[in-house]
Order: sequence, then C-alpha cells, then structure tokens
Amino acid sequence: MDAEYRTLIAETIDKRAKEYTDLSDEIWGYAEPRFQEYESSRAQQEFFKSRGFSVKAGLAGEETAFIAEYGSGKPVIAFLGEFDALSSLQQEADCTERRPIPGKENGHGCGHHLLGTASVAAVDALKTYMEEKKISGTIRYYGCPAEENAGGKAYLVRDGYFEDCDAALTWHPHTTNKTMGKAGFLANFRVFFTFHGISSHAAGAPELGRSALDAVEIMDIGVNYMREHMIDAARIHGAITNSGGIAPNVIPSEAQILYAIRAPKVTQVKKLYERMCDIARGAALITGTTVDIRQVAAYSDVVRNRVLEEVMDENLQAFVPIGYTKEELEYAKTFQGAITELDREGLKTMISQLADKEHKKEMQEMPLLDFVIDKDMGVGGGGSTDVGDVSWVVPTAQVNVNCYAAGTALHSWQAVAQGKSSIAHKGMLTAAKVMACSGAKLLLDPQIIERAKEDWKDELDGETYPNPLPKDAKPEIW
Repeated sequence: MDAEYRTLIAETIDKRAKEYTDLSDEIWGYAEPRFQEYESSRAQQEFFKSRGFSVKAGLAGEETAFIAEYGSGKPVIAFLGEFDALSSLQQEADCTERRPIPGKENGHGCGHHLLGTASVAAVDALKTYMEEKKISGTIRYYGCPAEENAGGKAYLVRDGYFEDCDAALTWHPHTTNKTMGKAGFLANFRVFFTFHGISSHAAGAPELGRSALDAVEIMDIGVNYMREHMIDAARIHGAITNSGGIAPNVIPSEAQILYAIRAPKVTQVKKLYERMCDIARGAALITGTTVDIRQVAAYSDVVRNRVLEEVMDENLQAFVPIGYTKEELEYAKTFQGAITELDREGLKTMISQLADKEHKKEMQEMPLLDFVIDKDMGVGGGGSTDVGDVSWVVPTAQVNVNCYAAGTALHSWQAVAQGKSSIAHKGMLTAAKVMACSGAKLLLDPQIIERAKEDWKDELDGETYPNPLPKDAKPEIW
C-alpha cells in the first residue's frame, strides 16, 4: 500500500471494525424483503446521524430509501448501498444443513446486509479522512431499497437523485475478487400479464366459459416459440402467479403469469417486451379473454467506465489477498461440502476459465479464492442489477469481493448461513477499504473524474438514458 490515504483509511476501518460488523449482523437478523426494509434502513440512518451526517429519507416514493451526506461542493461522489433480503431463505447462521429459523421468512442470500454496511463503512471512514486532511467535496451514501425483483435504484434515477453526482462507486459480495469490467450483466423487465375470462362449470356448460388459464398457457407456448427467434444472449423466465384456482371443473375467470425478460441492452429488452405484448393479445383473441399488461420493474444494462474501473482495481489489488486463518479455511471447506453438485460444476467451469492446466487442480482445491481476477475476464454476470440505471446517468464502477466459500451460489441458504462468519466480515471490510480509498483518490485528483466523464460519454456514444420504467410505475409490493 504505497499511498498514504490507503494506510490511514485502512487503519480507521480496522479500528471501527466491530461497529461495522455489528451493524451488518443486525441487518442480517432483520432480513426484510423489498420495500419493507424498515428496521434495516432505520439502523443505517441512526448510524449516520450519530456520525454527523445529514440524512434525507423517504425518497422517490420509497419509504426506506435515504441519502446520508457529508461535505459541500464538487466533486459529488455517490456510494451505493442495499439492505433487502430474499424470500423463503430463512436459515440458521453457520449451519451446513438446511435449518430454517422458526418465525422467519426471509434471508440474506445475496449478502445485501454486507453490501450496504461496507458502503456505510466506506463513507464513514472517508469522512474522517476528509476532516483530518481538510479535503473539500461531497460524499453521499445512497440507501437503496428493493434491488431484488423491483429495481429500486431506477426510481431514484427517474426522480433525479443522481443528477448532480460526478461518480458512483459500489460493490457486491461474491466468491471472487474482481473489478466488474467485462461482466455481462443483463437488462431486465418484470411484467405481469393478467388474463380475464368467464367462469362456468367445465362439464355442465363449458361453452359458456372463457378460460383465463388457457390464455396463460397459450401465451407461454407463444413465448417458447419466440425463443428461436431472439438473440442467444436473451433470457425469458416465467412463473404462473395465479392459475385461477384448484377446482378442475370450474373454468378459471382470471389467471396471471409474471415474466422476467432479459437481454444485454435495455433497448433489446424493450423490443422483446413489445413482441410478448403482441403474443399476449393474440392469446386473448384465441381464447375470447382480455389481458391487462403491467410492467412493475426495469433494470438497465451497465455502462462501463474503464477509468473508474482502473481506480477501483488498483485499490482492490492493494487489499487482496485478504488473508485467512486455518480455522476460516476449514470453515469454508465444510460449506463446500454443503453446496449442490451443480454449484460444484459451476465452480469447475469458472476455474477452467481462470487457470491453465498446470494450476487448475491446485485452484480447485482452494476453499477460498484469495486472489484478484483480471477485470477484463468475462467471469460472473448473467444476472441483472439496478446499478445499471445509475451508470446511465453518472460514471459508475463496481467490484466483487469474496465473502463465501468457493462455489457457494448467491440466492441460496448456504450463502445466508455464511453471512455472519468472519470470512463474510473480512470481505465486507475489504470492500469498505477499496471503496473508501477509491473515493479518496477521486477527491485528491479530480482530473480522474473528468477523464471518467469523457470515457462515460464515449461509452454512451450519443445514447441517453432510456428510462425504461413506465410513467405511471411506482414502488410497490407485489
């Protein structure tokens, strides 16, 4: 660590490590789902108020969204945080068997308790550094609700909360350490198609009925046929959320299907969505039903910023390897025994991308991947993130930092179980150091931000934010 700011910031984070890990564990315990993160948001807000930050809450129609701010003037640097959990992933900590916690419904299977707290720690430590060195500028923590399934950041972007930002930094818990350069995140729409028909007795008067469930099934068949005629990188997943009832002798008058529609570019998703709307209307015509179409979420693709990626990668390299004890390595091995066979295959596939033949076996035996992956390797991605919406309006960069045993799948109870471990805590504190030090470098050398803006404009190549949310869309629990 050759830069003075790295030493000073790392010392601050290490001194306050217990405060940060306690906050993370507290939020792990709340495990609140999208738009209901009341206690998690409150805990973070109270922390910031105790540290002398100004706090503005209840933003963009999202009760749990807030901004904590310190400083004044330019540049304005945003740090993105999340705190929502996933449904049906309740799980006891440190347990390698599926053991739900009685009375709990949700669990932090994507590590957002770590994600938000590391960003809190980064902003807190950076504030101390700015005070000590009398550095001007503004730093903000964005408490962002509902990343899972609802894309909460898109509402904050739509309502202008990032308009005066100069750069945005974030991270995500993972099983690797990597600056997210070439990652392959997909844009994503979430859309409900609700069909309305006419109920009747299926045996006594079938001719009087018009089946909404038939319409759902015909639509799904049409979408399946459409798959042959879309780009390879696109993905469409559906779930029937209302089958119309459980009585086979009653023709369903209402049925509903929810689709996630993904593609590399948000403009490509929009075209697929329009084609699916035509399929839905066709299914309604075929069955004599009607259809209501309601888009409830949108995630844009991520606009890369190579200048900010270089800054974050430099700091990631400075703090990795993280370093693990013998006990931590043994802990990770026990969880590798608890992951699924498919996850083991996924780990092998990833390692085959990272290692040559000589080192492949050695890497496959590592319970924790304690090294930095080249940012231009296409490892990871495939999912969607509302960080993409932020990246369309402000230069943005993100890192992944290891918090779990190698091979652990996110969105799994195995990830929930490891969420309070010292391994997860070390990853979180490392991420805090990377982000805080990256922020410090931008404050100390604002010319980097100007270069980042130029790179951002080049990457956009004349395009502007497509604002994929419908005008009437609002944050809601569905």
